[in-house]
Amino acid sequence: MATLSPDAHQPARLLQLDALRGFALAGILVVNIASFSSAYYVAGAPDPLFDRPADHAVRWLGAFLFETKFYLLFSFLFGYSFTLQMSAARHSGAAFVPRMLRRLLGLGLLGAAHAIWLYHGDILCAYAVLGLVLLAARRQHERQALRRAFVLTLLPAVVLIVMGSLQMRPGEMTDFAGALARAEAAQQAWLGPPASVIAQRLRELVNSWWVVVLIQGPCALAMFMVGFAAGQRRVFAHLDAWRGLRRRSVTWGLAVGLPGAVFYANATAGGLGSGREILGLGVSLLTAPFLSAAYMGLALMLFQRDAGARIARALAPAGRMALSNYLLQSLACALIFTGYGLGLMGRVSPGLGVLIALGLFAGQMAASAWWLRRFSYGPVEWVLRALTVGRWPAMRRAAQWPMR
Repeated sequence: MATLSPDAHQPARLLQLDALRGFALAGILVVNIASFSSAYYVAGAPDPLFDRPADHAVRWLGAFLFETKFYLLFSFLFGYSFTLQMSAARHSGAAFVPRMLRRLLGLGLLGAAHAIWLYHGDILCAYAVLGLVLLAARRQHERQALRRAFVLTLLPAVVLIVMGSLQMRPGEMTDFAGALARAEAAQQAWLGPPASVIAQRLRELVNSWWVVVLIQGPCALAMFMVGFAAGQRRVFAHLDAWRGLRRRSVTWGLAVGLPGAVFYANATAGGLGSGREILGLGVSLLTAPFLSAAYMGLALMLFQRDAGARIARALAPAGRMALSNYLLQSLACALIFTGYGLGLMGRVSPGLGVLIALGLFAGQMAASAWWLRRFSYGPVEWVLRALTVGRWPAMRRAAQWPMR
């Protein structure tokens, strides 16, 4: 989420970096909207109202193409942007550690409010805590960062694979009835008055803390480390010099990532309570970073073509305002699906949910471009920037933002 704006003391913004951040933000929305639109999705139970082959196909494709991939890409970009923050502080002569501590504090406060009021799947609090780890390791060599990333990826994956394998016993019954009852009760709470919605969100936070601590957190930190190593090499500042690595990331990423994604999608399609979904998640933790790398390599190849450059320019403003857009996505989804607003949870098919996500993000791309023609920062980025540097930066744009 850390972003830089061009000024006299900061390095020029890289269009590809912002475009990738926008691309990752779109993928995250496609994943998140499923948990807003159906309590059955969160419970891992089959939704009795949307049990058609088309519904199953959309869920399978979501697991195959999106789940566990795009937050890794976003985490990589956070790690890379961390090095840009280091460089910006060095060029301005400011002390980096106090600045980053204030920034992480701001992320943590925003994340806490976001988790309670808008979305229990918040990632900002985790980023704030994991950012402290990256701050403590800021003097690490890039090889150290990559070794730590390998360990952080391997350990939770092995634990889940072992756990899932042990649970897969022949003849063991799955408690579909209990899962359906829990999902129905949760859906009723989500559709109730604001107090009911907040209470359910707090229950979800309590029930899902282990996912963040044992799975999502280590994997995000691993990608922080990879992004940090890439930032030390200034990969995005010298993309032409890294063409070979980009091609290899696509080749190996697809070769390893696609089979892992198929295994994960199949395992989560009908593995409730059998251990299959845990095993599938473990396999995904091992292979999803490869597919995320392939996505990034393919996107960068596309961005360097004429048509792709136009796509990059369209995505970049949304990526530059990633924090504002991330929070706005949750606000919009809460108003659409929960008792806060229209209360459409349980009434929207998986396919329609994806269309809503794509339409919402298209609107964000247009709104972000309009905003950044007039202002230097997104609204939330402006507040976070002020907290980071200890002064209110100029909000209105004096000159056109260079689309590099």
